[in-house]
Amino acid sequence: MTTNSTPASPTPYYLKSSPLQVRLNGVIGWLARHGVSLKGSAELSVRGRKSGQMQRIPVNPHTYEGAQYIVSARGQSQWVRNMRVAQAGELRVGRKVRMFTATEVPDSEKPAILRSYLERWGWEVNGYFKGVTATSTEDELIAAAPDHPVFRITVDK
Repeated sequence: MTTNSTPASPTPYYLKSSPLQVRLNGVIGWLARHGVSLKGSAELSVRGRKSGQMQRIPVNPHTYEGAQYIVSARGQSQWVRNMRVAQAGELRVGRKVRMFTATEVPDSEKPAILRSYLERWGWEVNGYFKGVTATSTEDELIAAAPDHPVFRITVDK
């Protein structure tokens, strides 16, 4: 298990949600639970590492080169910490629930995934990437990689 913090960034990056963003996430999660996906969003459920209870948050599942990923735009969030322990979860849109296993992607593999993710979701998440966008240089994406955990998910059959 890696913490993905670097010497240049000793405190793990995490951008806390504003009260408005918390409310918006609640609405987007509610919509996903009731079958409405906004441009591909889904509700992620992952077992809490301390409570054992399922924790829910809306996410933007992303497909890159035929594999599916979940990217934490906000950084080292609680769902990321939970996913590192659980290594599994579920994605829900309405009655459709996809259970999956998750493997964290090493920083060295993230730049291409992040670029593709930002091409698709940048309109929504660019503000969380400290100026890094889909058109950023490879070096800028490499520098951003430790701040944004990425999980490759494999949907259970």
